[in-house]
Amino acid sequence: MTVSQVRKIEGVVVQMTNPAKTVADCFRDRNTIGTDVAVEALRDCLRKRKATPADIFEMAKIDRAARVMRPYLEALT
Repeated sequence: MTVSQVRKIEGVVVQMTNPAKTVADCFRDRNTIGTDVAVEALRDCLRKRKATPADIFEMAKIDRAARVMRPYLEALT
């Protein structure tokens, strides 16, 4: 699974992350954005099947947020 893609939007090169990485980033930055936002991002990603629990957990390990995310991920799967 690639972490990000490079796309050109209206002539501007933009780097975009995948949904699993975005959810992991939310948990990494939970003190800034709030835990409720991070949990809702996880719930939404799983409900819409944008990423698998395994993919999300792998990205959380990269972001060093796996210990925090694990209970929420287990409760929602």
